[in-house]
Amino acid sequence: MPTSDVVQRGARVVRRLSRGVRRRLSPAVPATPDPQQVAELKRVRKRLRTARAQVERLTEELNAVRHELSATRHSVRDPDPTIALPAEVSATVERVREQRLSYLKAADLEMLARLVVQLEQSGRPGLVIEAGTARGGSAIVMAAAKSPERPMKVYDVFGMIPPPTDKDGDDVHRRYELIRSGGSAGVGGDTYYGYRDDLYGEVTESFARCGVEVGAHSVELVRGLFSDTIDLDEPVGLAHLDGDWYESTMTCLQRIAPLIIPGGRIVLDDYYAWSGCKTAVDEYFADRPEFRLEQRAKLHVVRL
Repeated sequence: MPTSDVVQRGARVVRRLSRGVRRRLSPAVPATPDPQQVAELKRVRKRLRTARAQVERLTEELNAVRHELSATRHSVRDPDPTIALPAEVSATVERVREQRLSYLKAADLEMLARLVVQLEQSGRPGLVIEAGTARGGSAIVMAAAKSPERPMKVYDVFGMIPPPTDKDGDDVHRRYELIRSGGSAGVGGDTYYGYRDDLYGEVTESFARCGVEVGAHSVELVRGLFSDTIDLDEPVGLAHLDGDWYESTMTCLQRIAPLIIPGGRIVLDDYYAWSGCKTAVDEYFADRPEFRLEQRAKLHVVRL
């Protein structure tokens, strides 16, 4: 039986026993109580003390289980949650969240930052890539976590998201129709990024406002469709892919995955969210044993 159920049952026992005690202590009890009633009352009080102690013990156990589950969720989300983030990187996460520049939770932004820090600490080479940046928040955090000399490329159309194809499921087409019709809301109720007049300029300004100016941190914002812009021939250390639909995800995998260094990693933001992304990932990695897929809060792919 789950711990919470045991605690609830114990609480019900305590309430029931408490009512019994109150009844036995009511004015209806004669001035000289019956010895049998006194003995019964003592037994009830003892049972009540025992039940209360059991509830307290089970409550402590439940709190311990909750703490363990929280730690497990954190470790599942983050390959190495013990990596300490520099204070400035943590501050960048806060700025990004305060300015509503990312759909990601703080824990997911911190996870991406730790992956970049881990890459730096390992001394491994390679680009840092984000494909699909929206308002730029996660890219800003990743750029803040890397060394200024390590190159980073951020790919996006910086405008309205491209339409899905017949490789995408009904969920994707319904979502796209909502976006196309003007009914989508942005982070925190702001204007949806695809409806903004100069998203490229806004993202550039957001990098600077968060203290990660693109020129000073070797960041290149690359505007256009992935199929037109992703053309690489250098090693990649870490790639965060947020392309939503099948075609954009498959294009990223075909052009980036072969360049991932051993020990390098791809994080796929939409694998659990949109059918097209999941289909592309499952198809691409079906017969590629050189990669390991890790089922975390976001899907991670590691080059072996």
